[in-house]
Amino acid sequence: MITALAVLVILLMLCSLALHIFGLPANWLVLALAAGWKMFQPEAMTWDFIMILGALAFLGEVLEFVAQYFGGKKYGATGRGNLGAFIGAIAGAILGAPFFFGLGALPGALLGSFGGCLILELSHGRSFDEAKHSAWGAFWGKAFGLAIKVSLGVWMFSMSAPKIWPS
Repeated sequence: MITALAVLVILLMLCSLALHIFGLPANWLVLALAAGWKMFQPEAMTWDFIMILGALAFLGEVLEFVAQYFGGKKYGATGRGNLGAFIGAIAGAILGAPFFFGLGALPGALLGSFGGCLILELSHGRSFDEAKHSAWGAFWGKAFGLAIKVSLGVWMFSMSAPKIWPS
């Protein structure tokens, strides 16, 4: 019985990583499943381990934010342009979610980051070429940040699965 439940939890963790595609909090779900297993099987892992997973989930969010910020900065975005990129990424993910069975959230976030930065850079009085250059930085920063966040989620899964599997 324990083996069947362990397989189910591990499969749920693995499937939850796919939620990154939809712009949903996949790393936090991996953390919640690990914490749930800790409560069900207290000897499987320590609360320190759960806290490490929580720190990794939080780090993923922070690094996604930082990568987008510095991506825009490296390409010349102003603070206003970066604010537009953050707002645009959130709006793009929300507006893109209904398309392609939810898969539109990821390109929506990336394009929203580009568009938000572009619009606020243009409203700041910058030329179109300068604003477009800054917007590409925000776009690539967002893409790199998402890659980091997904990588941390995979790491969280690979650390948790052996602890869940009954020995």
